[in-house]
Amino acid sequence: MEDDTQLLQSLSDAISGLAERVSPSVVKVEMGRWGGSGVVWDKEGHVVTANHVVGRRTSAKVELQDGRSLEAKIIGRDPTSDVALLKVEATGLKPIEVGDSQPLKSGQFVLALANSLGSRVNITSGIVTNPSRTIPGWWGVVVEDAVITDARLNPGYSGGPLVDASGKMIGMNVAYASSRGIAVPVSTLKGIASKLSREGKIRRSYLGIAPEPISLPKELSKAAKLSQNQGILVLSTEPGSPASKAGAFVGDIIVKIGDHEVASLYELHKALDEQLIGKTVSLRVLRGGVITELKVTPEEAKEWNEQ
Repeated sequence: MEDDTQLLQSLSDAISGLAERVSPSVVKVEMGRWGGSGVVWDKEGHVVTANHVVGRRTSAKVELQDGRSLEAKIIGRDPTSDVALLKVEATGLKPIEVGDSQPLKSGQFVLALANSLGSRVNITSGIVTNPSRTIPGWWGVVVEDAVITDARLNPGYSGGPLVDASGKMIGMNVAYASSRGIAVPVSTLKGIASKLSREGKIRRSYLGIAPEPISLPKELSKAAKLSQNQGILVLSTEPGSPASKAGAFVGDIIVKIGDHEVASLYELHKALDEQLIGKTVSLRVLRGGVITELKVTPEEAKEWNEQ
């Protein structure tokens, strides 16, 4: 019994020590009546948070664990991946130690941290239940290779870090659904934060459709000589959009854009990258059971604050 108690005490001490070490890097992001958490990214004053925490605002308040309240400028955002980058002018910042989300495995221990109160960091724990799953969903967000955990994320946890047993950040928490926490993997976050710091946004192309994945009957796929068993159903088209100009109709099933087969929302998202902006490419659709080839010129997707 004594050995068990010592083991539990050692585990408790290790977790509290880990949380104490990471906490100074976790900040409160205040947006008037609401807010969330953020993470000190570097010594230059960059702070990463979830884009839905800051919304369309151009500035925010960041509260550090040491009690300082700082004005923060929102220098870039990517609504699609739900990432925003803030900048504060301050010294004595403690950037979080960044880990690697690529080698994660199911069952690994994690801590989710939040700073919704400013002076005190909140913590929950859990394990990785799926180390890499693409989550399409809310507000047009697509979290590629999301880290899924069973760590409970309470209100205010959005934008806070998900760390491993060594205290290194492996993801940024953005949502909690079906008793599972959803985090943007740090491997994705690094690339987005770097580009936002340089350019202020992530450029993507768009078609102007309401998409819905749909299964294709085997007979239909075989008759159309398709290697895929799914496509993207066009539920609607925006007037004057690239898809509308190309002649896409409601009920068309998109199966290919340029050289990319499209069988899921993830593949559609991946195909509509920066390289397609202003470039005329082939858009292959199933229409009445027959492949029809259209020519489409995707335009640059607008950000929320530009619409």
